[in-house]
Amino acid sequence: MKWATPSQLRRQGILGMNSRNIDYIGRGNDRRLYPLVDNKLKTKKAAIQLGMSVPKLIGVVEIQHEVQLLEELLHGSKKFVIKPAQGSGGKGILVIIDRQGDNFIKTTGATLSFQDVRRHTSNILSGLYSLGGRPDVAMIEDMIDFDPILSNYSYEGVPDIRVIIYHGYPVMAMMRCSTHASDGKANLHQGAVGVGIDIANGHSLYAVQNDIKVETHPDTGCHFHELKLPRWNEVLQLASACYEMTKLGYFGADIVLDKKNGPVILELNARPGLTIQIANQAGLQKRLKQIDRMKTIKQPINDRIRLAQQLFGTQQT
Repeated sequence: MKWATPSQLRRQGILGMNSRNIDYIGRGNDRRLYPLVDNKLKTKKAAIQLGMSVPKLIGVVEIQHEVQLLEELLHGSKKFVIKPAQGSGGKGILVIIDRQGDNFIKTTGATLSFQDVRRHTSNILSGLYSLGGRPDVAMIEDMIDFDPILSNYSYEGVPDIRVIIYHGYPVMAMMRCSTHASDGKANLHQGAVGVGIDIANGHSLYAVQNDIKVETHPDTGCHFHELKLPRWNEVLQLASACYEMTKLGYFGADIVLDKKNGPVILELNARPGLTIQIANQAGLQKRLKQIDRMKTIKQPINDRIRLAQQLFGTQQT
């Protein structure tokens, strides 16, 4: 393996963890704004208030006593997701794709009893999956019925699109595709595939799994070079509009393409990871500095998107 030197990485515009934390997250994100994105329930309520698309909320379980009410809450729901409001890294997310009698079917085909679902919900409330182990609440959402055009690029789960937003400009994007190894979750650290996406047109650029280049999905065998995301400008508009909602300078917006509703906000992240640079084979720092040079110019969303597409499309990187 050939290692790059720090000076080589700087020349390529690679953003390191220290610079990300100090120069962009630390300086760009006021700490008083963090609860809005660290708590998925607060994010969802803020988005709904502004008329932005999010998955339908079936219910919320806030205290242990309410776990006994799950059966009533889930009555008539065959497909749903239970997640911790303050979770991270995909931990604690339970996706149910069907019910057979008293049993619940996971994306892997594994079967859970109602007691298993109650126990999982109780664990969420106790803070088993939340940031810092704090007591949490469990959100129950409708399962995303993702656009069938993406079905060959994800396995046992829903693919999502991460867009890095800096002062309201979309600067880099990737699609995260679940695999059998990632247990149907779109988390790169658990074995999902990251596909770099051209900001200009939504076309795939490069794909990695566990930081190693791949050409095809490991489970479906589908070639990533054929991937072009539909409704790409709508994805960028929704992700960029989260800047007005959160006032955060630097964050990641996770968007899902629903078959019926189009792009919807899955969640926001005030400390997005850096693997997106590997998936794009491009550094973030050069792009962020370009935005820094003009961030005092206030522009409407569509103008910001148009400018980002001109600056960061593949012809320019």
